[in-house]
Amino acid sequence: MIELTAENLSSACLTDAHFPQLPNFERGKVRDSYDLPDGRRVMVATDRQSAFDQVLAAVPFKGQVLTQTARFWFDHTADICPNHVLDYPDPNVVVAKKLKMLPIEMIVRDYLTGSTDTAIWPMYQRGERVVYGNRLPDGLVKNEKLPGTILTPTTKAEQGGHDAPITPKEIVEQGILTQAQWDELAATSLALFARGREIAAANGLVLVDTKYEFGVDGDGRFVIADEIHTPDSSRYWKVDSYADRMAAGQEPESLDKEFLRLWVVGQCDPYKDPIPEIPAETIITFSGKFIQLFETVTGEKFQAPDLSSPVRDRVEASMRKAFPEYF
Repeated sequence: MIELTAENLSSACLTDAHFPQLPNFERGKVRDSYDLPDGRRVMVATDRQSAFDQVLAAVPFKGQVLTQTARFWFDHTADICPNHVLDYPDPNVVVAKKLKMLPIEMIVRDYLTGSTDTAIWPMYQRGERVVYGNRLPDGLVKNEKLPGTILTPTTKAEQGGHDAPITPKEIVEQGILTQAQWDELAATSLALFARGREIAAANGLVLVDTKYEFGVDGDGRFVIADEIHTPDSSRYWKVDSYADRMAAGQEPESLDKEFLRLWVVGQCDPYKDPIPEIPAETIITFSGKFIQLFETVTGEKFQAPDLSSPVRDRVEASMRKAFPEYF
């Protein structure tokens, strides 16, 4: 694989996937998407890295890691819940069924951790003992395993907004879901997490927590969408060093975006202060963690793109081949 340096960092990144030939363009924090008239949704995972409700940097190969990691997990959870995938025309691209997306995110947690406003550790540290309707005992420490797996749903913010905590009771009272729908969605989320935890553990990893986004298809079924168990939507820690690092009062070894979150929090208050430019060496280390996560989870070797031409050119060629009627 090509060695990343400060000099070739920007050329290794896909930061813009807007192709004006395709209709109904929508830019998210990470993905650039298109809604086709026939009901398909084209999603291009860029290398943009978001945290604290903003884009912080571009991380080489990140979009490919997300797409291919999610592909592994979609394949390994299809017996639990249907997913939105129709095709993978490129390592960074998913063609999916367009769904009616639910206005909440399902977050499942096994550990007391986190650094964002909606994470449970900052809440617990402030003295809160009931989080998202779950009662936690006194005396827990950061990164400790919770007494049991919990669900901590949030509302989905509009672009540039902040996700907000919401309880299952509020979800039903506000008419977002019926009680039966909530029960089904909760059971499905816990089953997906249990599968992820099992496979991660077999590969020397702790699946700490994760976020699921669901939609509803034309038959009224819940369908898992967006991504699943990626290093952008989940926390992963290395099993073999967890106990020793906990005993030493150190953060666990992570293979996810918490590495970058902690770097930012060490420099400023990301919700109040300007975030400083992230050094190239930090970005390169971060990219390596994403690749290591993919390889550890899947058992596959990551195939880095040929950087003799921009990643965007390859993606555009894949789009032309997959959607010739638009190009």
